[in-house]
Amino acid sequence: MKNNLIIPALLIGFGLIVSGYFIGNTHKKAIEHNRYVQVKGLSEREVQADLAVWPINTILTGNDLKSLKTEIENQNKKVYQFFLDQGFTDGELTKGMTNITDAKSNIFNNNPSVGFRYLAKSEFTVRTKDIKKLQKALAESLNLMSAGIVLGSKNEWRPIEYIFTGLNDLKPSMIEEATTNARQVAEKFARDSNSQVGPIKMARQGQFSINDRDQNTPEIKIIRVVSTIDFQLIN
Repeated sequence: MKNNLIIPALLIGFGLIVSGYFIGNTHKKAIEHNRYVQVKGLSEREVQADLAVWPINTILTGNDLKSLKTEIENQNKKVYQFFLDQGFTDGELTKGMTNITDAKSNIFNNNPSVGFRYLAKSEFTVRTKDIKKLQKALAESLNLMSAGIVLGSKNEWRPIEYIFTGLNDLKPSMIEEATTNARQVAEKFARDSNSQVGPIKMARQGQFSINDRDQNTPEIKIIRVVSTIDFQLIN
């Protein structure tokens, strides 16, 4: 009878040993899996804007609509010709609408006797990839003053908008650089903790940002991305 119980007891004991091994090994692996370091990797680029947009206003005043219409047409032709003379093409120039306001119809006009009755504001937009040509035209635009024409920027706080359109071409290399930078930081941490950097456990790519380098050179942009990466640590 006792012999009949020995074999089942041995099997149960062996099963407990094997189960204990797997449970312990699983616990050990779980602990190892939870050993990781979270770091941030940075990538930056300084680039030149490749597109410029200059929204322009010109203003005329008068008391007679018929003569004001003629003056508007003549002035708009001179402005358009100015940009053609600067080397711009028709595709880079857009004529906007002309808005005319009547001072007498303005109920908030507290001094109707001052100035002119009508104010006409015409809009132009210059859109070009030739940044230097646009900056030259901006300087040369002062010459229009001799013809009695003053160009005003529609957006006074930012007369010209400078844009960089090549972000998609830079994304792969910048993400790679941010990942490399993050691994270097992780390796420094691993050395300090007597560990080694293993594979990536999780990666979170930050948003790309494009900002002016400074207020005085808005045509130069700083592109930046920060990636957050979890690296496994190995003993």
